[in-house]
Amino acid sequence: MFAISMKKIRNIAIIAHVDHGKTTLVDKMILQAKITRNSDKNSSGQLILDNNDLERERGITILSKNVSVPYKGYKINIIDTPGHADFGGEVERVLNMADGVLLLVDAFEGCMPQTRFVLQKALELGKKPLVVINKVDKQNCRPEEVNEQVFDLMSSLNANDKQLAFKTVYGCAKQGWMSLDWKKPASDLSPLMDLIISEIPEPEHNMDGTPQMLISSLEYSPYVGRIAIGRVTRGVLKAGQEITLCHHDGTQVKQRIKDLMVFTGIEKTRVESVESGDICAVVGIEGFEIGDTIADSENPEPLPTITIDEPTMSMLFCINDSPFFGKDGKYVTSRHLKERLEKELEKNLALKVKPGKTSDSFVVYGRGVLHLSILIETMRREGFELQIGQPKVIDKNINGRRCEPVEHLIIDVPEEFVGKAIEMTTRRKGALLHMEHRGDRVHLDFDIPSRGIIGLRSNLITATSGEAIMAHRLKGYEPYKGEIEKRTNGSLVALETGTAVAYSMWKLLDRGKWIISPGDEVYAGQVVGEYTRAMDLNVNVCIKKKLTNVRASGSDEKAVLPPPMQFTLEEMLEYIQDDELVEVTPKHLRIRKIYLDENERKRHKMQP
Repeated sequence: MFAISMKKIRNIAIIAHVDHGKTTLVDKMILQAKITRNSDKNSSGQLILDNNDLERERGITILSKNVSVPYKGYKINIIDTPGHADFGGEVERVLNMADGVLLLVDAFEGCMPQTRFVLQKALELGKKPLVVINKVDKQNCRPEEVNEQVFDLMSSLNANDKQLAFKTVYGCAKQGWMSLDWKKPASDLSPLMDLIISEIPEPEHNMDGTPQMLISSLEYSPYVGRIAIGRVTRGVLKAGQEITLCHHDGTQVKQRIKDLMVFTGIEKTRVESVESGDICAVVGIEGFEIGDTIADSENPEPLPTITIDEPTMSMLFCINDSPFFGKDGKYVTSRHLKERLEKELEKNLALKVKPGKTSDSFVVYGRGVLHLSILIETMRREGFELQIGQPKVIDKNINGRRCEPVEHLIIDVPEEFVGKAIEMTTRRKGALLHMEHRGDRVHLDFDIPSRGIIGLRSNLITATSGEAIMAHRLKGYEPYKGEIEKRTNGSLVALETGTAVAYSMWKLLDRGKWIISPGDEVYAGQVVGEYTRAMDLNVNVCIKKKLTNVRASGSDEKAVLPPPMQFTLEEMLEYIQDDELVEVTPKHLRIRKIYLDENERKRHKMQP
């Protein structure tokens, strides 16, 4: 199989919006090629490629994966990319390895913001697109209309004539079939595989000159350390070869390749040499970063480095100094936190870390709330305890004017909730661009500052009884739009440390909603609920009922409490105010005031 000529290799990246079925499609391609021993694994509904716990739970791809599928003597290298704009740093760099892209679109939802975001990058790089319209088994699907929509989208993104002459294939990845006519289902994915071979160009086979490979991705192995992944652009790389590692800052280091591997199915296979055009993994190189070039040891010629979009959001990460610190986690010191963030920087390209105001805090910059919350959730599962501040949007000064990031927002809601959705978005400085009826739902397009999106999702889902679908992507920087109203309700703050008692919580029910349950351990300064008014209120939830010998039917009422408000990590980060922190431990998520002491809070409020 490894004696395949470059004419029989195809390198493709699959791009799609979250949950449009790209990982399912790649899984079915792997199963059709019968290259996994456990082909029945997929029958349980578990995806082979989403092998990270967080990816399986959320049903989204976070890290890009490389696999290869043999078909009719050809080797098809497939790169499964994340669909969420927050992981755009992942997508941009892996497009360098592909010669064409498979654009996967849902037959009902059509083109969504993230589809546009990644497609724009692919078209700018001159990649040839092949359109797959998935989920044609859905009710109310509109494949032909979606195909027209894709054409319009490509035209608006300045695609060239060659790119606009794309071929379309229809099907249902879950059922494992693709066809050139959506009304005539096929038995397998062969129509798609045949189109990949005929439409996607073969890789450029450039054997003249010294070897060159741009490091586009990396993996980490506990046995061999960091593994560089990329596509050989020119010449041949051999195991044991002396090379020069060209860093993007211009420095060069001599190193030796220990092992070379190519992708075979979902595994990696050792090989002696890799020719230009193929994608490979290089073991034994130290100190490399994504965007560096592996070049000849005698005459190194670096390739242009990869540029990644700048972060748009920052959060404060600091050690957990609450009264309950160290109860759940293994790693609680600032040294642990610093080492973990430095380790993340090695593989997370869109992330930046700067020291905070104190030695125990760090300012972490990322592409959005989801991007940073995935990092926090991963650290939490590894046994870290930390505290996170309110997400802040990064402003820029352009031509002497204060500018802020603006996002393109799409909301899909049932018709009866359209008024609420428009009102909530325009209150956050959103501008309605387009409104379209699709069956019993309405599709709304907005331009909105990134600040306005923080906290919008949870409010919108509550207002629409969980029916709203929301997606957004970064559009660019525009002049500052003015102040946006924040959360209108204040917090109920615990006055003393102890165990929350149902009796005292019941007596305080008219003051607001609880975010804790009876029996939970609380500490002074912890936020235990949401006040009905705009200010904060200090409450004591630890008072027990005084027992007497006298019993009376009126005074012995049963304390019945409504269920507490429950938040995911992202919702908590969007919910907190600027004087609050989210305390994250392996077992608990709590909201607390930055200053736990009531008098200290008053003193800081009075300071200008």
